[in-house]
Amino acid sequence: MSVTALILAAQREGRIDPLAAAFGVTHKCVVPIAGRPLIAHVIDALAASPAIGEIRISIDDFSVIETLHDVARLIAQGRVKLIRSRANLADSVIESLVGARYPVLVTTADNVLLTPAAIAQIAHDAADADIGVGFTRREAVLAAHPDGQRKFYNFSEGGYSNCNSYWIGSAGALSATRVFRQGGQFAKHPARILHAFGLINLIRFRFGIGTLEAAFQRFSRRFRLNIRPLILEDGAVAIDVDNIRTHGVAEGLLIARTEGLRQAA
Repeated sequence: MSVTALILAAQREGRIDPLAAAFGVTHKCVVPIAGRPLIAHVIDALAASPAIGEIRISIDDFSVIETLHDVARLIAQGRVKLIRSRANLADSVIESLVGARYPVLVTTADNVLLTPAAIAQIAHDAADADIGVGFTRREAVLAAHPDGQRKFYNFSEGGYSNCNSYWIGSAGALSATRVFRQGGQFAKHPARILHAFGLINLIRFRFGIGTLEAAFQRFSRRFRLNIRPLILEDGAVAIDVDNIRTHGVAEGLLIARTEGLRQAA
């Protein structure tokens, strides 16, 4: 199986990310961590994965990343393609996947703890899904770092954290992205969420009524697609770089991984 990867790296229009501002850069994707830009760590994981073929990057300004060593090298090899982002998340994803080979793994430029092993698990577990959403269990996240995440989705069998990793099995599954047409502000507008998912589904998801699997079975019926939660074993994948605190946590884990690899060699 050859999977296309899509990295979402655009800056929200008219707004500089607070973390980017704190580090004196224009875009969050190039905030330095463990000596390299955030996006370089994500590209490393994708490029090292046997499952991943082409890597597409959605960004509003190519000049921000096109001269980075890793990006420039992979562009020259024909492995990376840059696509101009659109005004909202849905249109950015749809535009980025024109002519792409499916299935597609979508992730974000701040998902620096993504690994080839996690990618392999996603590809295996989502093999026959129309859409897959990566989660890890609370216990796995806290085992990776006790301060890695502070908020979890709670269900009858336990808590979960999202991993900013999404599987799109075919072009037909892109219909579900319409609910994100209003971009990053979608989650702040309950009416949009209500229209997309339905009142009962939202109540049950919000208050953790039933299991995570049952919640996704209801979403599947709502969208008439096979939508599946993908429960990753590596809890670190849920620790994306959102602020100074999580930047410090992720940097410590990245440095520890590097040291571990050196000792193993």
